[in-house]
Amino acid sequence: MNKKALLPGVFLPLMMGSAALTNTLRNPRMEGVHTVDILSIFAAGLCFGAAFVSLVRILRGKA
Repeated sequence: MNKKALLPGVFLPLMMGSAALTNTLRNPRMEGVHTVDILSIFAAGLCFGAAFVSLVRILRGKA
């Protein structure tokens, strides 16, 4: 896979995820949540995303 094909696959989900995270953090219900809790949820999502990408690569035979 060349680099030009890889860039949209990285930046498009990153932009969509940033927009969703910003929208969630502006929610009034999130005011009572501590920063550490938000970072731990973000880190957990990052780990699950990496695991999902690894699983897809294994199933497609590109690992």
